[in-house]
Amino acid sequence: MIERIEAFRRRRPRLRDEIVTLAHGAGGKSSAALVDAVFVEAFHNELGDGAVLTTPSGERLAFSTDSFVVQPLRFPGGSIGHLAVHGTVNDLACSGAVPQWLSAAFVLEEGFGVAELKEIVADMASAAAAAGVRIVTGDTKVVPRGAADGLFVTTSGVGVIPAGRRFPAVRPGDRLILSGTMGDHGMAVMLARGDLAIEADIASDTAPVHGVVEALLAAAPGTRWLRDPTRGGVGTVANELAQDTGLGVVLDEQSLPVRPVVNGACEMLGIDPLYVANEGKFLAVVAPEEADAALAAMRSHPLGADSVVIGEITAQPASTVVLRTAFGGTRIVDMLVGDPLPRIC
Repeated sequence: MIERIEAFRRRRPRLRDEIVTLAHGAGGKSSAALVDAVFVEAFHNELGDGAVLTTPSGERLAFSTDSFVVQPLRFPGGSIGHLAVHGTVNDLACSGAVPQWLSAAFVLEEGFGVAELKEIVADMASAAAAAGVRIVTGDTKVVPRGAADGLFVTTSGVGVIPAGRRFPAVRPGDRLILSGTMGDHGMAVMLARGDLAIEADIASDTAPVHGVVEALLAAAPGTRWLRDPTRGGVGTVANELAQDTGLGVVLDEQSLPVRPVVNGACEMLGIDPLYVANEGKFLAVVAPEEADAALAAMRSHPLGADSVVIGEITAQPASTVVLRTAFGGTRIVDMLVGDPLPRIC
């Protein structure tokens, strides 16, 4: 395992900062450098949205944890409560597991309204019930006024990986599928803050994707890889795919699904939708011979109706993401640099 970690570290950006900045929480280059230099260095663990664990009896489990610091706490299409459930459920699903149990921990700032807290907890309860998971344990801490921004939530989850489920290695020629439109969540939260003087009908896509994932895996059992493109968006996660496999990822600009209203808001703010967070979508790499069946299965589910092939895996350029533009040219898509949309999830 140490050898794999060292090989991984050689590909990662190096941490040169002496203090933590908002960019370190954006999911891009700065996040990768911080995680590598601090947490991997100390824990010597392999990175990912979910760890796969094997019990003494041979049963395989996925375990994941995530913290949520979104501001505002409520936005069109959802709240921090919905995100706290959906985010962990989706990480488990993209590990190949069927989500089962969650924990929930709350850090409350002194003075936070009990009525608002009840509403957010009710959102979590309804989201968990709709996703078919149980919140079985948790913790609550209160900090002095000014020591937190109202409310932070951390959820952890456990899911069961069906017997025999494995993800084969990604290969050149494989197809990259996105389960729906990009950027809805990030732009919904950004506009909900109300300080941009932009009005647009954009709602977050926050939702549990495990139903679509199971439909995909039933139709395309040779699926190679899954990931939900949250912080850093599709562009950053595609780079993680390229770096982890050592292969190239070629995206087709004309195939990238972005709602016109989201694209318009991004253009006004000078933000590329490729780097905007999603909370109800996932990326899948499937074998070319299973691509049609995978798309049909995903599109048959309400949350995957807009699924589309957005690119393919290539041998070259190695460990690099390239965008094939509508004009027939190409450009490199790097990992996210900086944090254009802080506190999105």
